[in-house]
Amino acid sequence: MTLKGKNIGVAFTGSFCTYEKAFKELEKLVAEGAVVQTIFSDAAQTLDSRFGKAKDFIKRAQEMTGQKPMLTIPEAEPIGPGSLLDALVLFPCTGNAIAKLANGITDTPALMAAKAHLRNNKPLLISISTNDALGMNMKNIGLLLNAKNIYFIPFGQDNPEKKPNSMIAHTELLIPALKAALEGRQYQPIIG
Repeated sequence: MTLKGKNIGVAFTGSFCTYEKAFKELEKLVAEGAVVQTIFSDAAQTLDSRFGKAKDFIKRAQEMTGQKPMLTIPEAEPIGPGSLLDALVLFPCTGNAIAKLANGITDTPALMAAKAHLRNNKPLLISISTNDALGMNMKNIGLLLNAKNIYFIPFGQDNPEKKPNSMIAHTELLIPALKAALEGRQYQPIIG
């Protein structure tokens, strides 16, 4: 399968420590010929961190994709009725976003994009990045693992000694996981 000409949404949530990896994979996605539309959650577009300034990430996404990022719920909502995307990736997807998605809460542009996109029975791919995956958020991950049209980039513990509940996606598997999701398959192994 080729991604050339596929309309792919990439929604950033607030796991800023993973942004460098995410942007590296976003660059590869664009190089594959995908038409990429970025979406930024409220936290992703307003919070500066030791990993960079929010406005710089937004600018970088626009320069990389050639598309103005969606920054509001009204901008993201037409993804559904317009069937604008072939697939959407929550990249990275925080524990907070996972919990809200699992419980039907759509209070950010990224979550509205996910809700709107899922109404079209098209794949939503999650790139997990949370310190609470093996804690309180495991139930939400479990719900999403069993949800129709939701797939995961394979993930594993990132620091079991110091952060035993933390898990993070193997972001370098974005493209093969995305291709599998577009074919209706979960890329395997999912945990490793």
